[in-house]
Amino acid sequence: MLNVDFLKENGVDVDKSLELFGDMQTYNDTVGEFLLGVSQKIPKLEEYKNAKDMNNYAIYVHSLKSDARYFGFTKLAELAYNQEMKSKAGDVYYIYDTYDELMSEVDRLTHVVKQYLGKEAVGSDGEDNTNESLEKTELLGEKAEDVSLGEVYNEPTILVADDSNIVRNFVSRIFSDTYKVGVAKDGKEALDIIKANQGNDSIKAILLDLNMPEVDGFAVLDYMKKNKLFTKMPVSIISGDSSKETIDKAFTYQIVDMIKKPFNDIDIKRVVERTIYFKEMN
Repeated sequence: MLNVDFLKENGVDVDKSLELFGDMQTYNDTVGEFLLGVSQKIPKLEEYKNAKDMNNYAIYVHSLKSDARYFGFTKLAELAYNQEMKSKAGDVYYIYDTYDELMSEVDRLTHVVKQYLGKEAVGSDGEDNTNESLEKTELLGEKAEDVSLGEVYNEPTILVADDSNIVRNFVSRIFSDTYKVGVAKDGKEALDIIKANQGNDSIKAILLDLNMPEVDGFAVLDYMKKNKLFTKMPVSIISGDSSKETIDKAFTYQIVDMIKKPFNDIDIKRVVERTIYFKEMN
């Protein structure tokens, strides 16, 4: 289908999304990754909601919020933002009361994206094949990324550590012609890669998200500080958390720059150039 009017009729702020993606071709090439993100995040949200683990719930709903903002899914972004704030405050009752509304919007947009991409008939509720389609999308996404933990690089590399496949793939598209782009979906994978490459000079810049599951970005910064790696592998932060507390804490480390999500290709190119320049000057 690829009908922009169909997206707008379904409440998608396409113009806002193009501030990131630049043109509809890039948007069209990328929007299917929303399905991959949903297939990974929703089971985790369900797990942490049921366990009343609000710290981890906040991490995943934050990531869902970021993905929604990238693609102009305004209502979903608002619902996820409200849940993020309430989960950080430990308000379990709010999460339970509004969870179904959040999932309903996720489900609606899943069908909108599938219909837009021609993977589902317009007007179909997709009840019989949604889970199967998401599983296939997830497997395809994992295969495409094909990340080896602790991979040793032998060419100039930019490492992107972010739990959003959208961010990882967006950065990869921008720099794939000039650098190898290594990716890590959480702090543990980032640490494995950093440790594997401490003995070489291949990593020219690290783009590090702070709010990641399992091991967060601050744990990565702690390791780099302890091992005096900031001049060897300079770091800039990419984060959706722009609170003063987070910013102040991030700049207690020897980072080069910090950029707020969502960003566009011009923003990220500028930050990477600054980060690589920092390495060259040390």
